Amino acid sequence: MTTLESPFRLDGKVALITGGGSGLGLAMARCFVASGAKVLIAGKTEAKLRSAVSELGEGASYHVADITSQGAARDLVSTCVERYGGLDILVNNAGNHVKKPLLETEVGDIQAILDTHVLAAFELSRNAVPVMNARGGGSILFIASMASYLSVPQVIGYTVAKSAVLGLVRGIAAEISLEGIRINGIAPGWIETPMTAKALDNDPERKNKIISRTPMKTMGTPEDIGWAATYLVSDAAAFVNGHVLVVDGGALSGF
Repeated sequence: MTTLESPFRLDGKVALITGGGSGLGLAMARCFVASGAKVLIAGKTEAKLRSAVSELGEGASYHVADITSQGAARDLVSTCVERYGGLDILVNNAGNHVKKPLLETEVGDIQAILDTHVLAAFELSRNAVPVMNARGGGSILFIASMASYLSVPQVIGYTVAKSAVLGLVRGIAAEISLEGIRINGIAPGWIETPMTAKALDNDPERKNKIISRTPMKTMGTPEDIGWAATYLVSDAAAFVNGHVLVVDGGALSGF
């Protein structure tokens, strides 16, 4: 039940965040821990995860996992249950992309991106639902993108995958909402993260072009996404379901 005193708090909640060692995943972990949650971050690089947990403190732990590998989803959910007694919040944040012109992009490139953004996220969600049901409900959050809504040159696989994320949000929400589990997403705009830096290839001209087309004339910070995520998984958003929140400084609004 939502309370007027602390609807944005996550006290007593257990969260699993994939891709939690850096960028948006780490920012969401910071915000969740600051709001009272216990957080398990997952990723493939142990050094990043260890450093992140050292920063996050006692409210967090990590588990090394390739979420596209067989059995990884089941193992991650089981790890949450073993360490913290359950799972209330799942954030499907892990991502990858391949930057190539269309004629150089192969089916394998797109498959690798779909495996991470779509299939692994689906499998994690499917494994999380019974555990959330046992605790009376929960929240699953997907990370979409501006690429879910508009075309981005040379990243066709990423665009396809992020478009599919919108379908996951709607499809899962339509099926399991009566079970007390809310399904939502966030579509970040241009945020200052390592993935953004890689996408821009240290190209200041392109970065300036992006900023000029954003009404707020700046890129966002990872914490902009972290606090938006905190809202969506908290009781403050108790009646928000099947929705993707665009956090982009107005870039998609038209100007």
